[in-house]
Amino acid sequence: MSSEMENTVWQGVQHIHFIGIGGSGMFPIVQILKSRGYHITGSDNNPGDTIELERKMGIDVSIGHDPDNLSGADMVVYTAALMKDNPELVAAKERGIPTYERSAVLGYITEQYDDCICVSGTHGKTTTTAMLTQILVSAGLDPTAVIGGKLPLIGGNGRAGSSSIMTCEACEFVDTFLHLSPDISVILNVDADHLDYFGTLENIIKSFRKFAEKTTRLLIVNGDDANSLKAVEGLDKRTITFGLGEGNTYQARSIVREKGLHRFELWRAGEKLTDIALSVPGKHNVLNALAAAAAALEVGATPEQIAEHLFQFKGAGRRFEILGTKNGVTIADDYAHHPAELGVTLEVAQEMGYNKVWAVFQPFTYSRTALLLDDFARVLAIADRVVMSEIMGAREKNTYNIYTKDLADKIPGSVWYPGFEEMANYVMENASPGDLVLTLGCGDVYKCAKLMLK
Repeated sequence: MSSEMENTVWQGVQHIHFIGIGGSGMFPIVQILKSRGYHITGSDNNPGDTIELERKMGIDVSIGHDPDNLSGADMVVYTAALMKDNPELVAAKERGIPTYERSAVLGYITEQYDDCICVSGTHGKTTTTAMLTQILVSAGLDPTAVIGGKLPLIGGNGRAGSSSIMTCEACEFVDTFLHLSPDISVILNVDADHLDYFGTLENIIKSFRKFAEKTTRLLIVNGDDANSLKAVEGLDKRTITFGLGEGNTYQARSIVREKGLHRFELWRAGEKLTDIALSVPGKHNVLNALAAAAAALEVGATPEQIAEHLFQFKGAGRRFEILGTKNGVTIADDYAHHPAELGVTLEVAQEMGYNKVWAVFQPFTYSRTALLLDDFARVLAIADRVVMSEIMGAREKNTYNIYTKDLADKIPGSVWYPGFEEMANYVMENASPGDLVLTLGCGDVYKCAKLMLK
């Protein structure tokens, strides 16, 4: 039972109000609680696609935050990004309405499922959770799902299912995943990220260990990743491994690559289960597929279903998402924001046969840019052309005295602009037919891709 939310908290709760209801992380929780018969209302600063979907579900969403929006609410759920002085949050506390941050509510929801699969890792969580959800939905296993990106099959990033199975992306940022109650945990990889919070790689490994300790039934761990193995070392938990190396429980053998796409044989403990062909590029997706396959088999999918539905999986939103073509230039968007992710994404792009690969990058947070500056310069140089925006500070102040110019100085031939308008104009004036333009970053750089398509 999560410490934040006992079952007693929910007694007598009928009306739940969400502050920041338009957020992608809020939407699946709204769907799940609505399906359980709760009356849902919400508010947000800006209209958007998610709010339109929520209104179509019959939810009353107000634009702008006002204490009057709380009328009748028995509980308030708020996003972690909310300022402490938000008028609705302040009013809720003054009125004695119980208030909970989104991750605590998600933690409570994960307790309600007997087969809750939580997918963790510094990189690849969204793609792997989406792959797993695609397999289980298409196989008729009707899971509930909470994914960090949009899955076209379900028309969003979450769904309320009727079975005992739940798939849930488990994010390590500020230890959010420690709110969850996993029956089955996937650990894809453990890398140095969010150092503004964790401080050191050792602390990140310790955090993943705490997550693994919360797992009740099975750990599915990347056997090729030393940090992942270190995180679970010595734990008295049933553990299986996946990877390309010998000795893993689940292994990809006879890997064939063609235009960035991979085919391989899926083996378990020395026995061949099936042949798999992926429709998403990159060798990293072989590992993601192995993890998804291992989890899917554990809750009742067959090897044949896994092969069929992995082939049908064309990617999650903002994960090497091809947005369109303009004047012969292909424009794609990817969430990569850490050097390890950027390196993998750009190497895949270079394998796909385009004339030139353009990296249009928005650095995210001053701390990450400053602490990993040389790594960013090294991997961005994989692209033929590099165009960058100013750093998106998000939750931080620039106490590091770091600027995009510092990164550009380390990448020969790169350019940077303060705004997306200038970036889009520069790229479309200089890109040639047959080029691939990739917008990269976890902020709002996808807006630059949309400008280029216009």
